[in-house]
Amino acid sequence: MSETEKQQERTPAWTPIHGAPYRSVPYRPERMPEAESLAHAAELRTRMDERRTVRQFATDPVPAQVVRDAIACAATAPSGAHQQPWTFVLVQDPDIRRRIREAAEHEEQISYDGRLGEEWLAALRPLGTDEVKPHLTDAPALIVVFQQRYWLGEDGTKHKHYYVDESVGIAVGMLLSALHLSGLAALIHTPSPMRFLSQVLGRPENEKAFAVIPVGYPAADCEVPDLVRKSLDQVLVEV
Repeated sequence: MSETEKQQERTPAWTPIHGAPYRSVPYRPERMPEAESLAHAAELRTRMDERRTVRQFATDPVPAQVVRDAIACAATAPSGAHQQPWTFVLVQDPDIRRRIREAAEHEEQISYDGRLGEEWLAALRPLGTDEVKPHLTDAPALIVVFQQRYWLGEDGTKHKHYYVDESVGIAVGMLLSALHLSGLAALIHTPSPMRFLSQVLGRPENEKAFAVIPVGYPAADCEVPDLVRKSLDQVLVEV
């Protein structure tokens, strides 16, 4: 039995807690010594600073369990009212990835031909992007993230999810971090509109596509834009 299967056995099945009374359980994590905390934080900062968005992927397969574990990490993200309004669809089938690429490039062609507007195109130009998206078929795996706009009760009643954009955005950030720290490369792809993803993947009415995330190893000849991140002083305000 794998570690993931063991974890699933230890974890009780989730059910909606909508309307249930507040209930608490003890939380007593061991406090990390300061020196150890500082060392971990410094290492994490260095490793995360090495993360780059990759658009040139090797076609080599990646361990599917590594991707599953990264998704499991993402699913620990905080969410509005703990409703966890996300679905992660892991796509490895080459034919489905091809269909996603064809549909995405169709929409991207329309966007780059004028739908985006010149201001947005000017912002994209330094990044070297265009309507051709080989990463959608070169990368051996795609993670398509869906927002669950509402959930259905046992009687079919629709129940609204809260802070869906914020919740799913946090989960995706944690997913990118987990993938990077596990030695994999990724990028966020957001073709617009994205309705075709629900159609290709047969997702239910309550789900709306949020992002497509190709996952794999960088190609041998991979290049990335020569970018400089803002310094900590430029993004941090202490009061």
